[in-house]
Amino acid sequence: MALAARLILGLVFLSSGALKLRDPSWLPAARKFGAPRFVAVAVAPIEILMGAMLVVDVASPWPSIAAEVILAVFTVAMLRVMRRPLDQRPICACFGRWSARPVGSSSVVRNLILLVLAAVSTGG
Repeated sequence: MALAARLILGLVFLSSGALKLRDPSWLPAARKFGAPRFVAVAVAPIEILMGAMLVVDVASPWPSIAAEVILAVFTVAMLRVMRRPLDQRPICACFGRWSARPVGSSSVVRNLILLVLAAVSTGG
């Protein structure tokens, strides 16, 4: 179970990071969340590195723990912007243009599922 969770989580982070790098709207979207520029620029490469570490099982369990922290931070950021009216919410560019719609409850649910996968992936 931990192996499957780690692989799924790793592939999600790899694809998320790669899709962000390919999408020029990622940086402005991240800035609308309130992320400082240096953080927004670093997110995609960190996701790719973490995804690769999860897939090849390097330095376990630290990549899973890092994924939990990052997903928790992203989820808090989503909840914070969800207090805005729907027409003022930034797009969720978590997967580049593929997920370009305003942040909503489905974004939070997805992150909660990924948090469970991260927790499961630390166990084995």
